[in-house]
Amino acid sequence: MFNKGIDITPTYNPLSYELGENTFGPTPEVRHLSDIRRSLMDPNCEGPEDLYAIVMGIGRKEDKAAMDERNLLFASCNYNFGTMGKEPVRSQGHIHSVSASCNDSTCELYEIWEGEAIIYMQEYVKDNPGRCFAIRAKKGEVVIVPPSWGHQTVNANIHAPMVFGAWCVKDYGFDYDDVRAHKGLAYYPMVENEEVKWVKNENYNESTLIERSPRIYTEFGIDPSKSIYEQFVENPDMMLFVSRPETAKEKWLHFEP
Repeated sequence: MFNKGIDITPTYNPLSYELGENTFGPTPEVRHLSDIRRSLMDPNCEGPEDLYAIVMGIGRKEDKAAMDERNLLFASCNYNFGTMGKEPVRSQGHIHSVSASCNDSTCELYEIWEGEAIIYMQEYVKDNPGRCFAIRAKKGEVVIVPPSWGHQTVNANIHAPMVFGAWCVKDYGFDYDDVRAHKGLAYYPMVENEEVKWVKNENYNESTLIERSPRIYTEFGIDPSKSIYEQFVENPDMMLFVSRPETAKEKWLHFEP
């Protein structure tokens, strides 16, 4: 039984969350198909209007001071299922803009709670996308997206919801400009015989997509046997690489998901 380490329950029809008595957090927000059309392979496609619910800034009440002190934010997304034209339900794609607190773009630490996800990421969002990865993660598995990389989250199962939790910097921001200018990221996910395949976005230069399973991030001290929230509770400073990316500068130089 996977223990998230925090009392929060995703709900469906409509997409939302129930927070436990000891859990703080804002009212969840819903992202819609109309919000992401500019990054889709077919901007005029049909699909579910409610794509996912997102709640930014959740946690156990007794952990709030430790999170604030380290400028950390814990979040969760609850994804619908189905297709948008030929694409599975996914996010729009963005990079993390520079946060004033650290004067840098920051990473994101994902953990899958329900279903199966593909975290797609690319090194750059200009014409040359650099290295491109599609990491397929199952319940309990962890994926890190490094600072400044373009990325999007895909529900890998068109018949079931997908939910994840994530550590982020508290003063987060999203930059969509270059992604929208290229009409999406360098590869579009496409459903073929109920499997997710990848189609190159011709608005980018040539590149190679590497598909793989998640690895264990020993360089960041991540313990695969415990949830990422539990690990914060045990050692809050271990998550400082999320809000202060300069502390892990050497690790980012040759990072591979």
